[in-house]
Amino acid sequence: MEEALLPATKEKESWGTYQYMGRSNSYVPTGSVGTDQVSLEEIRSASVFSGYPPSIHAALVTTHEPDPNEQAVVYQGQYGGVTSANTYGETGRQLLDEVEIRELLIDYVGHRCCWGSRPARTWQIRAVEDCNVYVGTLDTFIEERESTTETEPYLGGKIDGKDKSPELGLWELDLRSEFPLLFVPHKETRTKIPHSEKIEKCSGCEGRGELPCCTCNAGQAPGHYKENQMTDCNVCYGRGLVAHRDGSDTICKKCNGKGKLPCVTCGSRGLMKCETCEGRGSHVTRNVATVRWKTLSTRKVSATSGAASVPDEVFHRAKGIQLCNIQAYQCTPAFFADSYFLNKFSSDVIAERAHVPPAARIICERHIISVVPVTRVTMAKGNQSFSFYIIGVSREVYLKDYYPSKFCWGLCPCFEWLKL
Repeated sequence: MEEALLPATKEKESWGTYQYMGRSNSYVPTGSVGTDQVSLEEIRSASVFSGYPPSIHAALVTTHEPDPNEQAVVYQGQYGGVTSANTYGETGRQLLDEVEIRELLIDYVGHRCCWGSRPARTWQIRAVEDCNVYVGTLDTFIEERESTTETEPYLGGKIDGKDKSPELGLWELDLRSEFPLLFVPHKETRTKIPHSEKIEKCSGCEGRGELPCCTCNAGQAPGHYKENQMTDCNVCYGRGLVAHRDGSDTICKKCNGKGKLPCVTCGSRGLMKCETCEGRGSHVTRNVATVRWKTLSTRKVSATSGAASVPDEVFHRAKGIQLCNIQAYQCTPAFFADSYFLNKFSSDVIAERAHVPPAARIICERHIISVVPVTRVTMAKGNQSFSFYIIGVSREVYLKDYYPSKFCWGLCPCFEWLKL
């Protein structure tokens, strides 16, 4: 009778204490004062506080609530060490045994073209190592506003100017109807600033509505032009007559014998309509506010040497177990009563806060520290061996490079291109 590679845990095994992090400077103690250990039931009772704290813009927006099946607020084990938890909060997830490890690898290999499953089924599992990874994020949700000036020809009618009411400042605009959910990646809107319109003389034509013709009056100053300027006919060269080989002359049909042609641009008027104001002589200017909401993210990963070869992006995509979730105007480092490592890790994430542009202001921040369960499995047969990782609560398999049973002979890219 074969035994499991790793022993199962006892449900009543004691857990290390830590403080639940809600809003900044608030906590829910998980044990009595003066004790270092609390029971599993006490930890589970504290997990009812694991939801997101109320939004500071609750009257304006709503935030997504966390999925209780994907998140937990407790983690057992020595923080910062290699030893992992045997049980993860309320989910009751235990360490993987040999059967589960092989099933996960076989399923992963089955979705790869030309990969054989024999190593996954028959090779010996030589080592199973827990190398859990801590992921820290700091999301800074900002609002950025800038003002630009728009111009269009004035076609008559009323305008919304300062004579009706003072012009509103850029940060006085009420945009509650446009405000997005907190921590959306990006949203942009444009709106006219009330009472900012005014009529101005066109600077291109100085209010005349017309400009000297660029063909027959090139170089003339605004307001000065010459009319009825003609150019020589390019058929008869100004003679009015067209000479033939037999020595006869006929009247030029293009200029009707005049030898001169009017300007093709303005018809020899000497003036052409100003395109800026469409010949109106004036235009309307208004200030327009461009408002952007976006989330600036700072991410940091603390991995043991066993998981150092896995790219950080893999851990950021994985589903982990939340140790703290702080939402406040400006987050401060989280505090764990029994972990110097996590305290320092949280401080490092906060210290790398993304730069906020001068024209923006912070709306809200969210600081999350999660532990991502990572299991490194080494399989061997004779002198050959390879390693792969089982990452996250959802148990995603990550295999970086080498797998001993590949038979694509370089044809896989061709099959993908042909959609076979």
